[in-house]
Amino acid sequence: MKHQNKNIGIAPYGGSAGGWGALKAVADAIRGQMSVKQDVIALFKVNQPQGFDCPGCAWPDPQHASSFEFCENGAKAVSWEATSKRTTPEFFAAHTVSELWQRNAFELEGEGRLTHPMKYDAATDTYQPIEWETAFREIGEKLRSYDDPDSVEFYTSGRASNEAAFLWQLFAREYGTNNFPDCSNMCHEPTSVGLPVSIGVGKGTVELEDFDHCDLVLCIGHNPGTNHPRMLGTLREVSKRGATIVAINPLRERGLERFTSPQSPIEMLSLSSTELASTYYKVRVGGDAAMLKGVMKVLLTLHDKALEAGEAPVLDEAFIHEHTEGFAALKADLEATSWEHIFKVSGMEYEEIQNIARLYASSERTIICYGMGITQHQYGTQNVQQIANLLLMRGNIGKRGAGICPLRGHSNVQGDRTVGITEIPSDTLLDSIEKVFGFKPPRKHGHGAVAAIQAIRDGHSKALLCLGGNLAEAISDPQVTFEAMRKLDLVVHMATKLNRSHLLLGKHNYLLPVLGRTETDRQASGEQSVTVEDSMSMVHASRGMLKPASNWLKSEPALVAGLAKATLPNSKVEWDKMIGDYSFIRDAIEAVFPAFKNFNERIQNPGGFRLYNAASERVWLTPGGKAQFMVMEGINEDPRSLKCHDLVLTTLRSHDQYNTTLYGLNDRYRGVTGRRDVLFINADEAEKRQLRSGDKVNMVALDPQGQATSRRLDNLTLVIYDMAPGSVAAYYPEANVMVPLDSHDTQSGIPAYKSIPILLEPCEMPVETSGALR
Repeated sequence: MKHQNKNIGIAPYGGSAGGWGALKAVADAIRGQMSVKQDVIALFKVNQPQGFDCPGCAWPDPQHASSFEFCENGAKAVSWEATSKRTTPEFFAAHTVSELWQRNAFELEGEGRLTHPMKYDAATDTYQPIEWETAFREIGEKLRSYDDPDSVEFYTSGRASNEAAFLWQLFAREYGTNNFPDCSNMCHEPTSVGLPVSIGVGKGTVELEDFDHCDLVLCIGHNPGTNHPRMLGTLREVSKRGATIVAINPLRERGLERFTSPQSPIEMLSLSSTELASTYYKVRVGGDAAMLKGVMKVLLTLHDKALEAGEAPVLDEAFIHEHTEGFAALKADLEATSWEHIFKVSGMEYEEIQNIARLYASSERTIICYGMGITQHQYGTQNVQQIANLLLMRGNIGKRGAGICPLRGHSNVQGDRTVGITEIPSDTLLDSIEKVFGFKPPRKHGHGAVAAIQAIRDGHSKALLCLGGNLAEAISDPQVTFEAMRKLDLVVHMATKLNRSHLLLGKHNYLLPVLGRTETDRQASGEQSVTVEDSMSMVHASRGMLKPASNWLKSEPALVAGLAKATLPNSKVEWDKMIGDYSFIRDAIEAVFPAFKNFNERIQNPGGFRLYNAASERVWLTPGGKAQFMVMEGINEDPRSLKCHDLVLTTLRSHDQYNTTLYGLNDRYRGVTGRRDVLFINADEAEKRQLRSGDKVNMVALDPQGQATSRRLDNLTLVIYDMAPGSVAAYYPEANVMVPLDSHDTQSGIPAYKSIPILLEPCEMPVETSGALR
């Protein structure tokens, strides 16, 4: 195995998030990709009004951009895309797919940008170049040969632009299916499903400016230092003006503790930092719902005591009466929930839960931010709704400086949903498509990600078309997923770089290279812009400015149009017109989605525009016209944890990682260098098992009855870490082997990557390997 670092080790990290370590990582990333001049030019265009949107996280841009609006991981994402390395036809001719399969994800993507359309040749076990028109013709013929359109899966990555995603859903629906497995299905689908029931919209309600006015920010189940580092600058400003930040997370993460801003000369030169979270509570993995119910239970007590003493009420009774329904049922559920059960599941003490409740009760304006520590459970949708309940109790939705803030991952994962990437389309959407384009879209609900893999496994789906992404590694249960994908008749991947999903071969396989976000997109009418929507409903333009990595690359919109024209010879969509000038795509989006009124005009504004968010205005688009308090039965986030097993696993990302993309093999803030075959554990839990840091263990998943299963991850090195008792953590996607495909949220379909009950076995392997990367 090739390692980025000569040193492989584990050592505590004593620094803050950001600072000189972040700048060094940026320099290393640029130097490692061997395109210093191009990368440096590109970085000064990231998140600028006339530049391109960062291909990393979806944290919004400030109203007044500084000279550089990128973070460490954004710089890594740009350098990773703008690399001078190339994966050419000569590379594929020299390496069989069987050989490439033995490489890990870091090595595969590290080969650089794809340059030519390729088709797999079984006789030589290699990908070989193919002409674009030939590829389009062959793929179109295959798609027309299937009797049932629902036998085709149309996967979407959240890095696709609004324009590409809109054309993608248009192509699939004219073809005849609503099968849209999407990266949302694996991250924030509980938000998209749970919040519309609670508050009428499937998005967060805050704007970036709300952080300038809040009194309290609760950060639950997320790690901004690694997954959305630009948020650290916002939290720094919140802290500096005296507002309170409280972190609630199973692991103590440096990015929630303190931050040295690379844009602050004083902090950089004095080696100082800004304290972020004033208090840090370590909730047991899978214990968030228990904690939230505990906080709400304390609020009820504080409210009753205040009324008895003639003091101001703790709950916003006027808001509850005017704007909500279901409070009585929620109150009854909270009163019936025992403290003993709350303590056992949450792993927290009464004083800790009471402190959170008192801080919340004393705050006039509160924002709650949450990530996949909340969503990726079998009851993830209900977790999200408990956060909404807590905010509704004090009227903290629909007023300045307050609201709910789901932290999206991919830069346009929210936008893709907004422009129609959904397997459960509304009648309004389908009626509008029919009116604008003149064809009847299918009404039957389609497949999300888990349902798509199940359909492929069971032989119901024959073809998989992927607009970006790395579905096979991102989804749960590789034991089932990998074998299922090898049964496919047709596999088409549109991508910038090689990944392991591209090596899972069906009968007919195509690998089609696309332009990256950083590159100039020139079509018939000239250079084009695309648009994205960030986590806070802001839509803005993105225009690449670098020379494309190859003359054979196509933009994602052009590639989608090419496939559609080859597949649907009698299409009612004017594909050539829209590809020649993307403003016509935006006209079509506006026609289907009235919220995009004056789309082309409004994206000319620096910073773009905000889509209407009804809940932000206290307009509740629920059937009853009011926000809903939603009761969650019990407090367990995952049925597998009903017995409160001794150890529960959560998966997490390293600091050198973005989703399944590995920029390196380090996890700086957690003190891990050059490796990923580790298991994080609490010191007391290790001592109880007579284990020490550096010991090797095997991890075995348990079934709901507490019995050992065949799912295991062997030869992991223990890392003693400051985290909640009863909790362990391992890296995603390697630990996906521990998650069965049928372990998912029944409401949203999201795989339950969190709350996996496990046991540890002593490892008898004497020789250190890196098998966890394979």
